[in-house]
Amino acid sequence: MASLTSAAVTIPSFTGLKAGRAAVRAAGSSAAPQPAKAMPSAAVCARASLKEVGVAVAATAASAVLAGNALAFDVLLGGDGGVLAFVPSEFSVPAGETIVFKNNAGFPHNVVFDEDEIPSGVDVGSISMSEEDLLNAPGEIYKVTLKEKGTYSFYCAPHQGAGMVGKVTVN
Repeated sequence: MASLTSAAVTIPSFTGLKAGRAAVRAAGSSAAPQPAKAMPSAAVCARASLKEVGVAVAATAASAVLAGNALAFDVLLGGDGGVLAFVPSEFSVPAGETIVFKNNAGFPHNVVFDEDEIPSGVDVGSISMSEEDLLNAPGEIYKVTLKEKGTYSFYCAPHQGAGMVGKVTVN
């Protein structure tokens, strides 16, 4: 269950361009003769339209960057029915995505990576909670970002004997 959040971005509307031209035409169609108004050249209108398109493209790109930076994968510690498990217990994430382990039920819990079942060269101490550290209340979280591709096995130290183990594949 990945959660995705993004910032709201307003994209400019192009309807104002047509409305502006229609207002100029309507003003010139009254019963009394009106002096001819100089219409902007096609080049000026095209430049204005291209500028607004550029603003819209920049806003859309900014929204994508903000959403991309907000990616996180959520894992519950303990199932809703009180089951001692990681939910989900096996999943995949892209390298660099943050995994958020969230206390749900049956706590206390922690997240410890198995030093024998992680990619070589990864420092287990930098990605694991210590076996003595515990998440004791509902909603408490532990976040980790795995940058090296490979398979990582992890467990909850207090409940490992009850089968509270998991595996993440980093692509």
